Amino acid sequence: MSSPKVLFGFHAVGVRLKTAPKSVLEIYYEPTRRDARMRQFLDRAREAGARLVEADGARLSKLAGSHGHQGVAARVETLPQAHSLDELLEQLEASGTGEPPLLLVLDGVTDPHNLGACLRVADGAGAHAVIAPKDHAVGINATVAKVASGAAETVPYFMVTNLARTLGELKERSIWCIGTSDDAPKTLYQVDLKGPVALVLGAEGDGMRQLTRKTCDELISIPMRGAVESLNVSVASGVCLYEAARQRL
Repeated sequence: MSSPKVLFGFHAVGVRLKTAPKSVLEIYYEPTRRDARMRQFLDRAREAGARLVEADGARLSKLAGSHGHQGVAARVETLPQAHSLDELLEQLEASGTGEPPLLLVLDGVTDPHNLGACLRVADGAGAHAVIAPKDHAVGINATVAKVASGAAETVPYFMVTNLARTLGELKERSIWCIGTSDDAPKTLYQVDLKGPVALVLGAEGDGMRQLTRKTCDELISIPMRGAVESLNVSVASGVCLYEAARQRL
């Protein structure tokens, strides 16, 4: 069994209580916080049968590794997920739902707040997984989990050794790899996203690495009507994923 990990913040802990209450080992909370949000959270935790432990701010900060814990942290069991991207795709094929894969690929996203926001929007739009290279990405940590508001628990996140090779393997599975680039002649709204798709986004500023760009089947742009030249990667991820979700309705 994997060793327990820590979640913190109302959203992250609340989602775990909702989706897998038996995996919550204990919840630490700050008893001096008595506002309505804390009272409602504690009521939900008690209903779920969670073990509650009083803790002061210093202990919570040490447990969470952050001062942004909102007075709540929890030790939880790691939930089982597909161990590899191949396993996930095989599970999708075997499910019989006919739902084509929708994947988000992030090249060069190293900020934990950006990754957390990308995971959150991936969950909301129904993406099946988020993929990133091991050498140009941030892993799942407590900050990512808090910003993701529970999505770090529900969206598989695969860090691969060679991103270009992984894109090649996706293409062999007939998954169309679509990269985003400011100078692409075709826009997001001119492509068919209803089939098996991997949307590839680079970090804000640098964009995708050259090899990643060359490996994509197609490049598209997000139309920009104002003065700014580009969107934050999490915002761009949301725009792209929700367009795919809209087309699949």
